[in-house]
Amino acid sequence: MSTDRHLPETMDIPAPARREDAPATCTAPCAITPGAEELVRDMLVRFGDKWSMRAMDELYERGALRFTRLREHLPGISQKMLTQTLRQLERDGVVARRVYAEVPPRVDYELTPLGIELAEALCGVWEWAMRHEQRVAATRAAYDAQSAAGKSGEDQ
Repeated sequence: MSTDRHLPETMDIPAPARREDAPATCTAPCAITPGAEELVRDMLVRFGDKWSMRAMDELYERGALRFTRLREHLPGISQKMLTQTLRQLERDGVVARRVYAEVPPRVDYELTPLGIELAEALCGVWEWAMRHEQRVAATRAAYDAQSAAGKSGEDQ
């Protein structure tokens, strides 16, 4: 394998033919730098957690929110977890924290332009899930049933 990161050329399997209904963005392999690959992995881990994607979605849909209002829109999240989530999103540059010099202190959170762009990109994941929710549930149920049948056959 070469050191250049190209997909799918560096893969040991042949690239599948492009489907006619595939989006135009899927027409050619893209060059991926090591830094971009690391960022994608980091962001997938980040948005694979329970709260980051949901917090971003709330900020995208509702605009700037105070901490308590955001927490109200995320049932089940603890104050500590929301604080950790927002700090990490702020570190990534996708959420901005604005502190107002008021008594009591007021802090608003909102998506940055980078965060808005990421939220719009993640929208495709939400749309995919809505389109395929029943199909995935059905295939999971079929797989689980087959696995259960295979295990009970092994017991005999």
